Amino acid sequence: MIKVTDVAYARFKAPDLDLMESFLVDFGLTRRHRNDDTLYMRGTGPDHHIHVTHLADEPGFIGMEFNAASMGDLETLFQADGASPVEEIDEPGGGYRVRLTDPNGFRLETVFGQATVDPLPVNLSIGPDHGPGHPRDRDIQRIPNVPGPVKRLGHVVLNVPDCEIADAYYRSRFGFLQSDVCYLPGDDDDLAAAFYRCDKGKDYVDQHTLLFTKSKKRGLGHVAFEVDDINALFIGHELLKSKGYEHSWGIGRHTPAANIFDYWFDNYGNRIERFYGGDLLNKDDETRVHPLGDILESQWGARLSERRASLDTDYDPLRE
Repeated sequence: MIKVTDVAYARFKAPDLDLMESFLVDFGLTRRHRNDDTLYMRGTGPDHHIHVTHLADEPGFIGMEFNAASMGDLETLFQADGASPVEEIDEPGGGYRVRLTDPNGFRLETVFGQATVDPLPVNLSIGPDHGPGHPRDRDIQRIPNVPGPVKRLGHVVLNVPDCEIADAYYRSRFGFLQSDVCYLPGDDDDLAAAFYRCDKGKDYVDQHTLLFTKSKKRGLGHVAFEVDDINALFIGHELLKSKGYEHSWGIGRHTPAANIFDYWFDNYGNRIERFYGGDLLNKDDETRVHPLGDILESQWGARLSERRASLDTDYDPLRE
């Protein structure tokens, strides 16, 4: 087992890279590199890219990449069943990787040594705005109708038919820790949803980098990108709404994780979240157990429970 440090980027496929790029730019990402068959998009942070789209006849989610702490970790992971040898990455950003396929067919790569880039400047006219503790004397804001910039990829959510199998696979290979879990009503042995964080010892990390939800239909739940503040979240919401993109859920504040969220669909039906903030935990925090209905509830804002009257055995809290 190794201990990955974060999620690096997510891979998709689509028949029209122009169409995918137009949405991602409006969503708040920036093109890093593009060739005839692949599009690489970055955020404002130092990650070389955080979203990759490959040209293909049919759209869909391919998989995700995790960051390793060292080359030694890649050599260790290479010994896992089904792992590729350590190989040099022949893509923009370079570095090295080990490839795996998880029990649900998702492509996984663990990478080390990828190039970083200089952070992008953020338009000061759209932030920061942190409330009465930070007065803005004569700091007049007139917000333009622009994309709210995305900083980084925060987490990936997968719908799987058996959360226990996924739990054992990812914890044993990548060192994830359980943060919060939910079980099906009346069955404390049937894991229905589980949130996982990276293990960086005493360092604080996102409450979840990975989340599984139980569903008969395996596939992507959503990918989530962090913005700098709540101002950028609302600015992005208004821009996407004005462009006519399909909205999914939000704006609200989650109960587990406590991040402020806003969900949209890209041009190919992939659910993609913008979020701000959230709980930070370290290795000393214990796993919390919640009723499954807690995933329906938000602390404030949009509530899924207002639109769904009951739970069922293949419940996906974000599927319309």
